[in-house]
Amino acid sequence: MNASLSDEPESGDRDPADDDTRLDFRLVDIPGLIALWGLAVIVFLQFFTRYVLNDSLGWTEEIARYVLILVAFFGAVTVTRKGTHIFLEFFYRFIPPLFGKWLAVAMELLSMLFYGYMAWVGVELALRTRTKMASVEIPKSLVYWCVAAGLAAVAVYSFLWLVRKIRQEPGDLLRELETHALTDLRD
Repeated sequence: MNASLSDEPESGDRDPADDDTRLDFRLVDIPGLIALWGLAVIVFLQFFTRYVLNDSLGWTEEIARYVLILVAFFGAVTVTRKGTHIFLEFFYRFIPPLFGKWLAVAMELLSMLFYGYMAWVGVELALRTRTKMASVEIPKSLVYWCVAAGLAAVAVYSFLWLVRKIRQEPGDLLRELETHALTDLRD
């Protein structure tokens, strides 16, 4: 018999679904990915026309600035969905599990309320903005609508994390936070 001493399956027998390094991509991540690639194309075009053709396109700088804003807010949706926003896990190691759970719940509630309020402010700003961009005839309110949509999605995912944290046992929640912190150190 050819028995293995470890409980780990042979490398060819592993199920890819069990691997933590698999790609975690959802439909909600597509706007951020499009914005990121759009930014890369615009910045390359800006670089190419300025330094290779020696005749810069005027609109690329302004559009790149607005697309970078979209990358930040659409990227925040993905980060919140995955639960990988940065946080200070130091204090969770030294407080009792029940207090740690309610501290994590309070922080998630505060985050959710902040993101929801900022989405509301974004909608108000989009409704009041009537100007167009300086170099292109695109309304600035379009950027504000996208930011508000991103913040609303972040608030929804924060709410889902809040519900999850409320339902978890204190010890399980703190172990998950500890595992999350140690996983980030290994990567």
